[in-house]
Amino acid sequence: MNHQIDLRSDTVTRPGPAMRAAMAAAEVGDDVYGDDPTVNRLQQVTAELFGYEAALFAPSGTQSNLIGLMAHCGRGDEYLVGQEAHTFKYEAGGAAVLGSIQPQPLPQQADGSLALVDIANAIKPDDIHFARTRLLALENTIGGRVLSRDYLDAATTLAHQHGLITHLDGARIFNAAVKQGISLQAATAGFDSVSVCLSKGLGAPIGSVLCGSRDVVQRALRWRKMLGGGLRQVGILAAAGLYALEHHVDRLADDHDNAALLAAGLAGIDELTVSKPQTNILYADMAAAHCAPLERHLQEHGINARVTPHMRLVTHLDVSREDVTRTVEAFKGYFQVAGR
Repeated sequence: MNHQIDLRSDTVTRPGPAMRAAMAAAEVGDDVYGDDPTVNRLQQVTAELFGYEAALFAPSGTQSNLIGLMAHCGRGDEYLVGQEAHTFKYEAGGAAVLGSIQPQPLPQQADGSLALVDIANAIKPDDIHFARTRLLALENTIGGRVLSRDYLDAATTLAHQHGLITHLDGARIFNAAVKQGISLQAATAGFDSVSVCLSKGLGAPIGSVLCGSRDVVQRALRWRKMLGGGLRQVGILAAAGLYALEHHVDRLADDHDNAALLAAGLAGIDELTVSKPQTNILYADMAAAHCAPLERHLQEHGINARVTPHMRLVTHLDVSREDVTRTVEAFKGYFQVAGR
């Protein structure tokens, strides 16, 4: 029986034997007291990799983003954010509900950016009628699209000129850096804080890290505790993150190549309109009538995908080149029958 191929997300990866061995061997302590040596090492290594003074381990990217926003913004402040951004659309309204921070969503451009003129126009004047515009939040990659360094330089410079703080949701910043062939420090230049995820393309089972100044991280530590993110002997999880940072960054290029191969194979199917991926995420559009039967067909062939009229497919650590070939053949098999 062929193994299951899961293309729903890069969050579905499972730790391999070497990562599990590192987790089992991890030295641990009570992280709420700050004495888990493996967590401390992960935080130090991540801060150094991205060029920040300090870092804080969090259980999830959603919490890491939220404690970052709350460390920067006060009650009644506002942050500017894209309508497609994870912090606005997919984090259950946490900034508003738990942080009392008002989001000001802006339209996303085709390349995933926010138009500089839209950012400038959204900044509120100093007037008691308005929420105080406090922060610009961007995301890279966003929907698999890589924001250029020129754009990020311009956007963060504009924000700082207007007295705004800048935060980057870098859930897939490793993909962006590998795709552009730049360092992690270069990829996050201009941002006052960044949240980086260890459990997507890097393949750790859990965890994100918030990087910023010592003051920002100290404030974030209090919010993490309040939000239930203060954990105890969590070095067994931090060890997985350290292993991922040491072994799984450069190999992201393989995921990008596999996504391109998958897109090329699916593009030959007349019933599909397939995007050209920049990193490890691609989209395939199809008639709604195909969705349910295609999903059943894929499941019968050992392929797990969320089939919608605008379907997202994600390659990752657990998807091989052979898996891509098998997936393309399964798609073709369905449409050869459905097209009769």
